[in-house]
Amino acid sequence: MVFFATVSARPLQGGDDKDVAKNDSVAKVDTVDSADPASVVDEVIWVVGDEPILLSDVEMARMQAEMEGVKWEGDPDCTIPEQLAVQKLFLHQAAIDSIEVSESEVAQSVEHQISAWLQMVDGNKERLEEYKRKSLAELRISLHDDFKDRLLIEREREKLVEDITVSPADVRRYFSELPEDSIPMVPTEVEVQIITRTPKVEQTEIDRIKNELRNYTEMVTSGQTSFTALAKLYSEDPGTARMGGEFPDYVGRGMLDPAFANVAFNLTDPKKISKIVETDFGYHIIQLIDKRGDKIKVRHILLKPNVSNEAIETASMQLDSIADEIRAGKFTFEQAASFLSDDKDTRNNNGLMANTTESGRTSKFQLRNLPSEIARVVDTLKVGEVSAPFQMINEKNGKLVCVVAKLKSRVEMHRATITEDFQTMKNIVLAKRKEEFIKDWIKDKIKNTYIRINDRYKNCNFEYQGWVK
Repeated sequence: MVFFATVSARPLQGGDDKDVAKNDSVAKVDTVDSADPASVVDEVIWVVGDEPILLSDVEMARMQAEMEGVKWEGDPDCTIPEQLAVQKLFLHQAAIDSIEVSESEVAQSVEHQISAWLQMVDGNKERLEEYKRKSLAELRISLHDDFKDRLLIEREREKLVEDITVSPADVRRYFSELPEDSIPMVPTEVEVQIITRTPKVEQTEIDRIKNELRNYTEMVTSGQTSFTALAKLYSEDPGTARMGGEFPDYVGRGMLDPAFANVAFNLTDPKKISKIVETDFGYHIIQLIDKRGDKIKVRHILLKPNVSNEAIETASMQLDSIADEIRAGKFTFEQAASFLSDDKDTRNNNGLMANTTESGRTSKFQLRNLPSEIARVVDTLKVGEVSAPFQMINEKNGKLVCVVAKLKSRVEMHRATITEDFQTMKNIVLAKRKEEFIKDWIKDKIKNTYIRINDRYKNCNFEYQGWVK
């Protein structure tokens, strides 16, 4: 029989374990009962709030780090579970603060990760699947919960430090006290302009997708099968397919694509299926589950049309011609971007990409903050030079687009100066203040959150004190 180690059932004074966790009350740190290793398939090694950390979670994190070449500071047997426990603290607070992320945001993050992995194997899907030992569909499903948690943690961290500011005097004071050789280096920064063309999906492919969705609707309404079963089998939304197309929670209009929301919020009968809806992600049919005030719970099936190699080649050739005419002086890159680019985010800004940072929007990027496909190309360009066409995945909707890029400016790595790099230096001081606040918050949260920990971790040299008392 499969045996799982269990948490000690000894009750706490004043209420049961879950009540203490949910109320975020101060509680003494207990230990998780150990079990005979030979009889354990998996084991609860920590409990943070009412969230368990399993031994398999630690092993999975270790394996992932090894695959990605990440080096752990200190003993990984102690460092990894502590980092997982800190993540649980943020997730616990995110639940208290009602932090939400949309399924489209999760899907975008998953697609960006898969795109980065594909770039590492030269776009060879078969090699990636062999290396990861999973199909792309299985990878998307396996990444969903992890990336949702990452986004929730990121949002909670942002909320915690949103009111922290620094003044110009704070910046000058901080750097005046630093030895000259300790003043930070400012990494190379670039400004990049792009023109994109989205390969056109052939009408026959759109018709095929719509016919599939109409067929699904007919199968459900005639009682042949359920919407849930079809979503599990055929939906191409990695975040909801495994749950029968069902969104994990009630959502408001602002969490959904506008076209999707317009149709979903007009549904009134859970037995009926919506008309086909087109969004930036593909084509959907939607079924209402429930309405609660200004929020709804729905399930959907998403199908994404395939783009032919001929369409990709056509878009690339169009961009190649545009780039040649820019080089020949027939018109400027700015004019071409304004009138010919498909990219909504840059078209009205002469193709200039914008970087959103903690201090606001800027046109300057460090190469590591650009999409990897663009960074790799831009790093080979001279200022004013226009690239050859290349392909990339749009981070927002996961669609393939063809791109030409121009390097508008480049400032090489240098030591920061208060006159030339004040904003960068301000960001450094602000980040330091926020980091100090977050560390103090974690220490306080450890004191005020119910925690149980396995005996064998008591002798670890943890970064934060208070896990063991």
